[in-house]
Amino acid sequence: MSPEEWTYLVVLLISIPIGFLFKKAGPGLKRWGAAAVGLGLTLFTCGPHTLHSLITILGTWALIQAQPCSCHALALAWTFSYLLFFRALSLLGLPTPTPFTNAVQLLLTLKLVSLASEVQDLHLAQRKEMATGFSKGPTLGLLPDVPSLMETLSYSYCYVGIMTGPFFRYRTYLDWLEQPFPGAVPSLRPLLRRAWPAPLFGLLFLLSSHLFPLEAVREDAFYARPLPARLFYMIPVFFAFRMRFYVAWIAAECGCIAAGFGAYPVAAKARAGGGPTLQCPPPSSPEKAASLEYDYETIRNIDCYGTDFCVRVRDGMRYWNMTVQWWLAQYIYKSAPARSYVLRSAWTMLLSAYWHGLHPGYYLSFMTIPLCLAAEGRLESALRGRLSPGGQKAWDWVHWFLKMRAYDYMCMGFVLLSMADTLRYWASIYFCIHFLALAALGLGLALGGGSPGRRKAASQPTSLAPEKLREE
Repeated sequence: MSPEEWTYLVVLLISIPIGFLFKKAGPGLKRWGAAAVGLGLTLFTCGPHTLHSLITILGTWALIQAQPCSCHALALAWTFSYLLFFRALSLLGLPTPTPFTNAVQLLLTLKLVSLASEVQDLHLAQRKEMATGFSKGPTLGLLPDVPSLMETLSYSYCYVGIMTGPFFRYRTYLDWLEQPFPGAVPSLRPLLRRAWPAPLFGLLFLLSSHLFPLEAVREDAFYARPLPARLFYMIPVFFAFRMRFYVAWIAAECGCIAAGFGAYPVAAKARAGGGPTLQCPPPSSPEKAASLEYDYETIRNIDCYGTDFCVRVRDGMRYWNMTVQWWLAQYIYKSAPARSYVLRSAWTMLLSAYWHGLHPGYYLSFMTIPLCLAAEGRLESALRGRLSPGGQKAWDWVHWFLKMRAYDYMCMGFVLLSMADTLRYWASIYFCIHFLALAALGLGLALGGGSPGRRKAASQPTSLAPEKLREE
């Protein structure tokens, strides 16, 4: 592990005891205490580069104040434009930000765009109410009022997920501050249930990264190995990549759980990133609060079992970095300048690659996903429904195997980063996933397969297990 990775791990681990300290605090102490901790961590890891996050916050707040009815699009343009400037600093002869500054900037971009969207929704709801003269009751997920500058700063610098996620909306943050009877919300037991696989994943990461170091792929000697060895190597590389993020995201979720952050009654049917989908009245007494069953789905960022054992490429995206996937679906996919599912996915993947950085490997990997989505959708629509139950089960196992190999293949671009290294590795295995996807797409079209966006969800299970194993 690099020194930066050790620092990330320490930040994640110290967030857990800090969470227990804040859990039962009042709204004021939660707001300003959590912001002070987050700002302290930012200053400690980013130093003077903290100025970038402050400029981004002030610019977004100014846009919200100036144009509340259209601030979502403006905030998206502003924060994404600043990302370009932020990443071009070295080309401009300015000091290069630390990796921690980049991590803070990435999560801050998501939070500020989401905040602007929530303010815009509130403004439009108020205008509609004034136009109709009819006052409606509390609307699910709607903000009570536009946050002030200090409230915006406190949300932006809240220590929860400040470097690694999970992403959370301002409404989720407010619900935490105003949580009724926080002492009745369970933390320790859900935390232990969530945390137990992390040490195992950590050991597997250290072992796999030691036995199959990524740097070997950059050496000339690697390409003298036989084709089966080169093909196999991407499997442990992606395995180590997954184990690393599993540990980081589980630890980040545990920090939230310790603070009771993102806890909602099960009846609210909360979604990762978005929060409750059903109105659920707050409990009126500690006894009623203690009698409720809670979950932490709002801040759930990774479904390890779903990621590894879902059948489709499409479902694999939903189980990975789940809160960010919700953000992409909500704020990018829905407003994409196309109606086709594949084209919308391509637009979303392009902006996701841009959000991650300017390295060509991101774009090569992310822009392979729409091809895989189109191929699996067309071929599944054309063939799977014609098979017997036994044939469909065999199909699902083959589909799962190819899905994992596609992610292995795309991961190489994500970790090698440069165009030369990525294309060199892909060329050494004859661009096999690209050609396989093109062949599957051509076969699906020839057999009359429908668009993947119109495929019935019931036509294929989401995982190979009869019931998905839940960690919580």
